[in-house]
Amino acid sequence: MPLDPMRRIRWGMIGTGSVAQHKSGPAYALAQGSELVAVASRTAESARTYAARHGVAQVFATPTDLIHSAAVDAVYIATPPSSHIPLALAVANAGKPCCIEKPMALCYRDALAALQAFEAAALPLFVAYYRRSLPRFLQIAEWLRAGAIGTVRAVDWRLHRTAALAATASNWRVDANEAPGGLFEDLACHGLDLFDFLLGPVLHVERATLEDAAGAVPHRVEAAWHHRNGVVGQGIWDFAARERADVVTFTGDAGRIRCAMFDEAPVVLTAQGRSGERVIPNPVPIQLHHVEHMVAHLNGAAQHPSTAQSAIRTAWVMEQILRGSMTVRSTIAKTACVS
Repeated sequence: MPLDPMRRIRWGMIGTGSVAQHKSGPAYALAQGSELVAVASRTAESARTYAARHGVAQVFATPTDLIHSAAVDAVYIATPPSSHIPLALAVANAGKPCCIEKPMALCYRDALAALQAFEAAALPLFVAYYRRSLPRFLQIAEWLRAGAIGTVRAVDWRLHRTAALAATASNWRVDANEAPGGLFEDLACHGLDLFDFLLGPVLHVERATLEDAAGAVPHRVEAAWHHRNGVVGQGIWDFAARERADVVTFTGDAGRIRCAMFDEAPVVLTAQGRSGERVIPNPVPIQLHHVEHMVAHLNGAAQHPSTAQSAIRTAWVMEQILRGSMTVRSTIAKTACVS
């Protein structure tokens, strides 16, 4: 059933980790037309602590209780990836809209199962690829549409992080059962999804290699791919680098655009022999516009830019890189799917 466009969307959130604490939970509470009314977590104590800290009215003992509550209009799943699909399928069965954190699932087949379940129920399924809603990337989209760098020929992304990141990252990001691709699985999907948004779908992955530390998830990934419109892409993601780096370059036949995917850096446009840069800050909290766009979608005002229909393509590209690569650890190749 469509939601009443005159009513605020009442969200229930499952999960209380770092993303929910800072990036997303506050956005659901602050976005226009949105309320965060309920929370559940893997432990009742963590849910109670989150609710007390953030002023959430209701705490549910289990995710199932939250999903079926009449006080909840839509559900946001902010748990580690292995639980995304079972919870999402329960939300679909309850007849409610849903947003899943990224990555959408542990494998493409599971992501497809979620997409099909929500399509069968005629319900929207969103995925938290919130860069599609950030002003700095919308500026890049405008430049590309206007032909500011001519015809786009290539995109290149270099993301380097020191080994200390893996040592301090919350455990699911370096746990092969939750993220078989390690930090690549957690971070690279953001950029690959953004490239789908800015440049169109990927036609095929040309090559991919993984390097592993013994007994651990991959610490370095390289890949090359082709978009359907002819743009060639390549990326190097190194999580054992000596120094940090985060540089994305879009190259056209009349110029280039340079930006960072995660770091706070100016967006630089170089064309016709001139360079100019713009500092475009992110909203606080960073998922604010993403949530506002979901509210607009649910109220029939606008189509959200990140739904399961687009995220399934990112899931496919990630699968091609992680499981179609020339060097694949057995823990990656044998990742279980629930479907």
